[in-house]
Amino acid sequence: MKRLTPVLLLLLCACISVPALVIAQSNDNEDEKELLSTLLYDFLEGASYDDPATHNRFWAEDLIYTGSNGTRNGKAVIMNGLSGTPDRSVEPETEYDADQVQINVYDDMAVVAFRLIARFNTPGEEGTRYYYNTGTFQKRNGEWKAVAWQATVIPQVN
Repeated sequence: MKRLTPVLLLLLCACISVPALVIAQSNDNEDEKELLSTLLYDFLEGASYDDPATHNRFWAEDLIYTGSNGTRNGKAVIMNGLSGTPDRSVEPETEYDADQVQINVYDDMAVVAFRLIARFNTPGEEGTRYYYNTGTFQKRNGEWKAVAWQATVIPQVN
């Protein structure tokens, strides 16, 4: 019985400690989900203005990006396509937003899936289009960076 008591005590301690560990991990994931959500919405606001600083912060250097038109490229191509210094005093030609956001965190990796809402404000091209987007993020040097991206146009139903 003397040998059994320490084993039972150890098991009891382990059972008590496990729920606390699970709760701590759950809270950590919630914090990371909040960070990723904020990153996403900040990115969409900056992307509406073709802000190079916003794109530079969001995309990893080794990004693999598959666009809704079927092209695949990386961060350099995205950065080269930006207009330069954004003028936030005027309404952007395209405003981006998101809904149906789902975020799963796996240690230093995360998947962010959402429906992208693109509102076009250019004369002759007004309207809204929707896309499903899925981004894979990795936490590098304390910052989340998108390392892979997939965009799929959602067909418009008449």
